Amino acid sequence: EEDSNNSFMCVLKKIEEVRQMGKVVEETQQAFTARMQALAEQWIDLHARRAQLKAHVMTSGTTVKENERLRTQALKKAKEEKEENSKKESELLTARRELEALKKQHQELSKKLLKYSLFKRYLENVVENSQFHDIDDIITYYKALLRTRKDLLQSQWWHWQLMEQGKGLQQQIRAEKEAEMLQCKNDLVQLQEALDQAQSDLQQWEDRWAKVRDRAARNAAEVNCLSMAIHSLFQ
Repeated sequence: EEDSNNSFMCVLKKIEEVRQMGKVVEETQQAFTARMQALAEQWIDLHARRAQLKAHVMTSGTTVKENERLRTQALKKAKEEKEENSKKESELLTARRELEALKKQHQELSKKLLKYSLFKRYLENVVENSQFHDIDDIITYYKALLRTRKDLLQSQWWHWQLMEQGKGLQQQIRAEKEAEMLQCKNDLVQLQEALDQAQSDLQQWEDRWAKVRDRAARNAAEVNCLSMAIHSLFQ
């Protein structure tokens, strides 16, 4: 099940990458076209200024010194414009390379997307036969399901942790209660032994007391006999 989820997410990510790359290529092409138009306008402006400068030099009635000054300015301006054009051409070349790299990357992603065309058609069929408006809705819904599943697994894990802690606490309480019960049993045995010993001692004392009473009774009888004998003698 985990591999299936990973494969499905991979398909969704590839589809999203191709879409994003298509947007980047389109934006880059637009920027490239705008840059080309700007360079073309600069070239047109450059040629117009050169023509104006040339016409000005040819039609002006200035002196040779003035013409030389204008020629120097024109050469300086032409040099600056040449450097600027070289810079623009370098930027243009860089832009072309970036565009080619983006096109190549887009082609590679498109080739990879062909491998997942079956899944794409499946998603499109799901969109047609469900309440979803487009594939993005499916992706959003699927991500929500993954988050819910993750939360559920985490909740189950916490529940398992609480159960394990409860079992541990229950075992600890049971062990403590068993120890208390064992101690109570030991105390009860000791008390029973003490009671048996006390009863044994009491029986011994009762026997001794009975003997003492018998001896006292015999002594009393002997004393009574002696008293009667003495009384008879005196009579």
